[in-house]
Amino acid sequence: MKPHTIHTDTPAAPHVVIVGAGFGGLSAARALAKARVRVTLLDRNNYHLFQPLLYQVATAGISPDEIAQPVRAMLGGQANLEFRIAEVRGADLAQRTLETDRGPLAYDYLILAAGGATHTFGAQVESPGCFGLKTLEDAEAIRDHLLAMCELALDEPRPAQRQALLTFAVAGGGPSGVESAGAIAELVAHILPRDYPGLDRREARVILLEAQQQLLAALPGPLGRFGERALRAKGVDVRYGSPVARYDGRTITLKDGAQVPARTLIWAAGVKAAPLFERLELKKGSLGRAAVLPSLQTPAQPEVFVIGDAALLNGPDGRPLPMVAPVAIQQGQAAARNILRLIDGQPVLPFSYRDPGSLATIGRGQAVAQLGPLLLRGLAAWLAWVLVHIYQLVGFRNRLQVMVDWIWNYLAYDRPVRRIWRAQHYFKRPIA
Repeated sequence: MKPHTIHTDTPAAPHVVIVGAGFGGLSAARALAKARVRVTLLDRNNYHLFQPLLYQVATAGISPDEIAQPVRAMLGGQANLEFRIAEVRGADLAQRTLETDRGPLAYDYLILAAGGATHTFGAQVESPGCFGLKTLEDAEAIRDHLLAMCELALDEPRPAQRQALLTFAVAGGGPSGVESAGAIAELVAHILPRDYPGLDRREARVILLEAQQQLLAALPGPLGRFGERALRAKGVDVRYGSPVARYDGRTITLKDGAQVPARTLIWAAGVKAAPLFERLELKKGSLGRAAVLPSLQTPAQPEVFVIGDAALLNGPDGRPLPMVAPVAIQQGQAAARNILRLIDGQPVLPFSYRDPGSLATIGRGQAVAQLGPLLLRGLAAWLAWVLVHIYQLVGFRNRLQVMVDWIWNYLAYDRPVRRIWRAQHYFKRPIA
């Protein structure tokens, strides 16, 4: 392929628009840094979010700014790129025009990296006390809610209602659900007795509701079973065959009719393509994901690429590639390369995923990891998990701050970010 140089001050430079500043969008933007193209990156927020650590914000382990890095600071030195805060509402793919809340935007090539959204699989859970875990706002709301439930329990004289306030349920036994349940269990075990000596810790419950018969189903069975044992050792009530049917803010009703009184439900049971894709005329498959060619192009629009959580492409095993960050990062790089090949009149190349492995933490000193044929569990897996996540964080300051926080939390059994920002939302009734 012929070399490209930075040169964007001419109308002849093709215009590449990237929707989404997540892992895939940033990867694509960086891969185009030295190309003779004009790049416009759009996102509704001005920061890149490191989603794998959202549960740490939700459980008061780290501060939100440690996993949210301003996009302009990250890409400020890229001469051929402009970043704009905008929400894409639709597109006229035939005319190569995006419809945004700030007006129309024309493109020559388009990379859709809008990510995913919480998928409830038809469960009726749109009620106060139920939270997804996809955005920074979700994580901060969960942290406020968990701490507020403990505060409210101090003033609740009725045992049944007090236990409902202190029942924290998580739906979904994948990595997000397992990590959230383990972190909440540690919050209950180490912070509740320290901050709320007036509460009986035995009244607090952490329940993990999994519809299938195995945790961490994407990992080998031994790792899922280790995860279950580690969670139970932390006091988590793991319940298999327990899909949620509905939640009204006070009672979780399972599909078999069983009920669990709880004022908290964290939904980690599924992900689907971002709502934007419902408004685009693209061929879609399961979970609303856009069907793409092996080159990541859409079948009807070769200038449109879809990457990340919203791209439906099968791997060598015949199953759709997982909705995880490494897939998005590699697809972002591949889409950028194929755009440059199209510009140069060369044939595009199929995407080939290189699986770096999978990790999930279960709490302090406990994790599971699959790194190629190597299966790790316990402290060794946790150290690998720490190193991988520290390395993937953007910016030296963030890496240093998160590392310091984790070391302190490990030594002091602490959860330092115990602030309730929206206290007025919970404390409106008189003190009993």
